[in-house]
Amino acid sequence: MPKILFLGDIMGRPGRDAVKRRVKALRTELGLDIVVVNGENAAAGAGITAVIAHELLDAGVDAITLGDHVWDQRNFDSEISALDRVCRPANLPPQCPGRTYVVVTSATGFRLGVFTVLGRTFMKINGDSPFAVADNMLREHATEADAWLVEAHMEATSEKSALGWYLDGRCAAVLGTHTHVPTADTSIRPRGTAFQTDVGMTGPYASVIGFEVPTAVARSLDGMPRKMEIASGDVRLCGCIIEIAPATRIAARAERFEEALPPV
Repeated sequence: MPKILFLGDIMGRPGRDAVKRRVKALRTELGLDIVVVNGENAAAGAGITAVIAHELLDAGVDAITLGDHVWDQRNFDSEISALDRVCRPANLPPQCPGRTYVVVTSATGFRLGVFTVLGRTFMKINGDSPFAVADNMLREHATEADAWLVEAHMEATSEKSALGWYLDGRCAAVLGTHTHVPTADTSIRPRGTAFQTDVGMTGPYASVIGFEVPTAVARSLDGMPRKMEIASGDVRLCGCIIEIAPATRIAARAERFEEALPPV
């Protein structure tokens, strides 16, 4: 059965370095067929660049998804269309540049389709309905892949859970991102869709969602604006591993993945 690793939000240089240090080795150690990462925080915690995207792909990543920080880096809107293994959220306005989905083919010929939908609760970008867009994506592109992984890039846990139930049986996995905190509810829903509310971030956990603690705490205390710097301690890779039964296009197994890296 094809084995897929999905890693949550790559947070700044520590997250990128973790990917470079471990992904190629993990492919061998865990017998992974495909690795997908969310890269929307890869550039100092806000967005991504074409240079960083190529860096992650060269490190053994097969596809990169993005979220509400997709346009944070200057000129990325003019770079994204040339990145054929990077997709922006599918429920952004259709005139936005970039691909709405990616199909990755493993060495054995298994085709995994991947797309992201943004939530509409407490998010800075108000996209179209993630439920309606996911419907359309799975219906219109069903035959282009052997199975589909849907990323729920959302703030509200209830919205992620609802999407997981709504798509149960229609895709191999619905995996949540955005909050940078891994949840302990990895499961396979009754009709065969793997689900986790949030797979967590890949980056420094001695932090406040990836940022240095003193600055984040000070801003919480007085509300004054401060430059948020990426933290550096307790770097971990976090995500979810799913195994997919090709005959049914749904998940046969799902487990939370977490690996702490020793200091360099």
